[in-house]
Amino acid sequence: MSGALPAGALPGGVLPEDASTWQRIRRHAVPGWMIERATAHRLAGDWRAACAAAAVDVRFDPADIAARHGSAVAEALEEDLRHLAPDLLRWHLPRGLGGRTTIATGLRILLAAYGPRPDAPTLCVATPAMTEGPQRLRLLCEPVHPVQPYVPYTGFAVEDWSAARPLWDARRAGALRALLGADDGRLPFFRADGTPLGPDELPHAEPGPGDPAATAEWVTLLQARGDHAEAYAAAGIERDLTAPERTRAYGRPVTPESVLATNALDLTRLRSGVRGLAAAGAGGAFRVHSPYRIIRLDAVGEAPHGPDGPIRARYVEQREEAARVARLPEYAWKRLPDLELVRLGRITPRELHPLVAGALFPAAGPAVGPPGPARSKPVRVRCGGGWHEVRSRGGLLEMPHTPEEQQRERALRAFGGAVSGCFAVEATWITGEGRLPRALRAEHREFFLRAQHGDTPAVLALLDAGVSPRIRDGRRRGLLHLLHLLDHEPLLPRLLAAGLDLESEDVNQRTPLQSAVHWGGSAELVRALLAAGSRIDVIDEMELSLAQEIRRYKRSDLAFLRRRVDEEFPGIGADWWDEYVQDRDEQDEDDDA
Repeated sequence: MSGALPAGALPGGVLPEDASTWQRIRRHAVPGWMIERATAHRLAGDWRAACAAAAVDVRFDPADIAARHGSAVAEALEEDLRHLAPDLLRWHLPRGLGGRTTIATGLRILLAAYGPRPDAPTLCVATPAMTEGPQRLRLLCEPVHPVQPYVPYTGFAVEDWSAARPLWDARRAGALRALLGADDGRLPFFRADGTPLGPDELPHAEPGPGDPAATAEWVTLLQARGDHAEAYAAAGIERDLTAPERTRAYGRPVTPESVLATNALDLTRLRSGVRGLAAAGAGGAFRVHSPYRIIRLDAVGEAPHGPDGPIRARYVEQREEAARVARLPEYAWKRLPDLELVRLGRITPRELHPLVAGALFPAAGPAVGPPGPARSKPVRVRCGGGWHEVRSRGGLLEMPHTPEEQQRERALRAFGGAVSGCFAVEATWITGEGRLPRALRAEHREFFLRAQHGDTPAVLALLDAGVSPRIRDGRRRGLLHLLHLLDHEPLLPRLLAAGLDLESEDVNQRTPLQSAVHWGGSAELVRALLAAGSRIDVIDEMELSLAQEIRRYKRSDLAFLRRRVDEEFPGIGADWWDEYVQDRDEQDEDDDA
């Protein structure tokens, strides 16, 4: 049997359609300055400052934990906090994908429990509630049950990382290889020096028990070729092919064998992932959602709560049964994106988080982390009968046309005339509507990705380098509309000084103030926009007023604005929405009764 892999992604790995998204995530989601600042504060013993540098809001006081749970719990908590690497935690968080680089929403990541579960205080991180909202995290310490009922819009899903300290604890960061099953040996699909293996270097037959990396490669080869029964057996996973009782009244029936024959799972990670969680006290049963299907995984054998032994996989159709067991965290059934990106040549080990690179690729030398924003370069544009060079500089898109030509073309565009060449590119660069040359499109995307991930230093640096503060994205959102993602204090005065309009609307007919309210902007930002003169008698495309948006998202921190809108503009907004929210609130009261 040939050792070559079939074309496409490895089972459980980065999908081809997500590879470029993951590449952008690694470049923009955790900027180098954040890693440097958080690391410096952590090494200095200031865990609160480290969290602040990594955009993590601390929502508890260790003194309160000590008062409620005793000094022993508080001491264990503070010891973990001193070694918490919030930038590393952010690096490893699940992402929404589907073309988006933002953090997966509605998750509660359990880091450490200080006592018997589920009532013990638990150090955990809450991910953002909204995909387009601020990418800030909340650090909590409170009891969290690992099995959460599904509550639409307000509930959260739990991922247990208590057995995965290398993902967040600086003391254990070097054990990332062991978490991935490599320990002191080489990584699967990599040579000992960290370079990717060639197809002819993969195993052609089942390797012996003394080479874990080769065994993982062999399991992957079997799985990728469709030899699923052999792959499960080689991975130490029993398949329970008992057909569940059919409960669905729709859709075609499926067989357990076909559900378990999925390439969405990395079988080489499942057994160690389940067993590690069982040994950490997280229980011995978990569920994983293969596309539209639920697979239950149980630790079995003589020691079901020990670190070694087999696990059993079976297809579960009843959601009620699946809901009684905990969700298996992604790290336990998906390949680490960093390994896939390096294997595919999309990034180098030196571009990884330094703690990750040091654990996975020690022979590659010290990592420098993700690069900062690139400087603008000249771009060739077809204009008239020739080629011109344009570039972003001095707040404009420089082009080889006289001021008179530029004034004439802009007047033509203002009166609805068609423009082409350099002037069409200039219009698209500012408005975000239309097509740009590839290099300029990359610069445009870079700017807004930096904003999306709260990279205020990069946005300021790009403005200093000559990017126009007036540019908008494809949804007609300018920097004023995105201030909820950034530090508004250095940006808002600069944007107002540049003459930006506080009442400009995006594609959803929202002003910057409406965007701040809708997308979870801070009360401080809302007050700053009001102080700058933002109007409050505005409605969006759904005809919702600011007061209705505040009520919609139950934003008690903006009660002051809701009162002001109701007092100054009574009755503004959609009547149907008021009726809907009243019914919703009454239903919530009935549920709480």
